[in-house]
Amino acid sequence: MKLPEQGTLLRIFVGETDTYKGTALYEAIVLKARELNLAGATVIRGIMGYGAHSRIHSAKLLRLSEDLPIVIEIVDCDEKINALLPFLDETVKEGLITMEKVRIIKYRHKKNP
Repeated sequence: MKLPEQGTLLRIFVGETDTYKGTALYEAIVLKARELNLAGATVIRGIMGYGAHSRIHSAKLLRLSEDLPIVIEIVDCDEKINALLPFLDETVKEGLITMEKVRIIKYRHKKNP
């Protein structure tokens, strides 16, 4: 897949325990992005954070949080990112979604021998 030099970074902040139709919300988002043939998605699990309610979520050895922060990052062209937005509007009930312009330096994969 060839990406243009200018792209869009979509960043979605949700909680680890957020769900959609019985599955983890972050998983549902990644699967939908794949279904829409977006270039790729990465899920990052935070070790500490807080959101709109200002309640701290933290992964500490003696106290395990049940709702750590999750960030899903997706980079692609505007058109493909925009195709995902209606699904996010439907599924992300609590969280934060941001978009920003990015310069794509390289997007490659190894060719099979």
